Amino acid sequence: QLSTQTELARATSFAVLYLLCCFVGQAERFVNHLGTLLHFYPTKCKIYPSMKKTFALFSLGLVSSALLSSANAAETNLKFTLDFLIQGPQAPFIVALEKGYYKAQGLNVTIDRGFGSSDAAGKVATGAYDMGFADINAVIEFNAKNPGREVIAVAMIYDIPPFSVLTLKKSGIKTPKDLEGKSLAAPAGDAARRAFPIFAEANGVDASKVKFVTVDAPLREPTLVRGQADGITGFYFTSLLSLKNAGVNPEDVVAFQYGSSVKDLYGNAVVVTPAFAKKNPAAVRGFLKALMLGFSDTLKNPDEAISFLKKRDALINESLEKERLMLAFKNNVFTPDAKRFGLGYVQSARLERSIKLLTKTFDLPRVLPVNLVYSNVYLPPLSQRLFK
Repeated sequence: QLSTQTELARATSFAVLYLLCCFVGQAERFVNHLGTLLHFYPTKCKIYPSMKKTFALFSLGLVSSALLSSANAAETNLKFTLDFLIQGPQAPFIVALEKGYYKAQGLNVTIDRGFGSSDAAGKVATGAYDMGFADINAVIEFNAKNPGREVIAVAMIYDIPPFSVLTLKKSGIKTPKDLEGKSLAAPAGDAARRAFPIFAEANGVDASKVKFVTVDAPLREPTLVRGQADGITGFYFTSLLSLKNAGVNPEDVVAFQYGSSVKDLYGNAVVVTPAFAKKNPAAVRGFLKALMLGFSDTLKNPDEAISFLKKRDALINESLEKERLMLAFKNNVFTPDAKRFGLGYVQSARLERSIKLLTKTFDLPRVLPVNLVYSNVYLPPLSQRLFK
């Protein structure tokens, strides 16, 4: 009995010692010496055969636990917020998650729906989320008003913003000027609503003569359909297809897209705080590399991408979300500039003009330098950002 207890104690001691080796980077050495350990004990010991099996299982269990713990410890947890609901245009983020592209970069990513770009930017700024997807114009406004709490964009996704005013032909509104004296419905934090003064100025519209009706996002399009507002503001691909889903013929919709008259504005980008990016540069680069793979796969197989969205929300209309996705890709993502400079890239001169325009229109307290709004340094190489 004494011999049994002694041998078991020795076996356990050796196993624990080698487990400690695993934690200091000697896992391979542990495995190589495992066979030697298993034959260390004298065969004349009566308990040797059973002890050998027990020790082998125990040791292998410790090795597996150590290796799994080391792998998990190496992963960086990263919380990401989208700008709005998880719809077709957000599919590349989900594709990268479902296909393990973030994991391959050592990231344990969680993705949540958003509640508007201003909300997303604010949540990233406070640290509630590590990174997010938000309108860069909302970021400019936030940064100008909150020195020392800036959020920066690190990859431009909507090279042309999808902001638009939509109304119905029966309203008689044919030009932007006809919006004067009319009402527009939109959520309070709607990015297109926030940017409406820029659109109005570019088109000679007196913004003070346009009344906004505040509604929750799900009620925006129904408010227009019921005639409770003359028009709405929103993302073109979101509102147009939501109206279609509500039974409105797209040919009966009049849409004024901001990008047609306001040339320098950018749209939604991946955002992060400078502090997080400085502390975790590999995580930011890894996230963007994985995301580009998500865009590549979504472009090649949009049906698969929409099927991943279906896993998250069984009630989505797959054909509608695919149409929404492809509309966003065509009009806002894969633009001539994106095809030339690669997805994610920002032209400093264009952004500088945009900052000055926003500062003037919103009467912001300071004109921000470009480096307090955007950085190209975390982008993958151009070859990984060009898509056919």
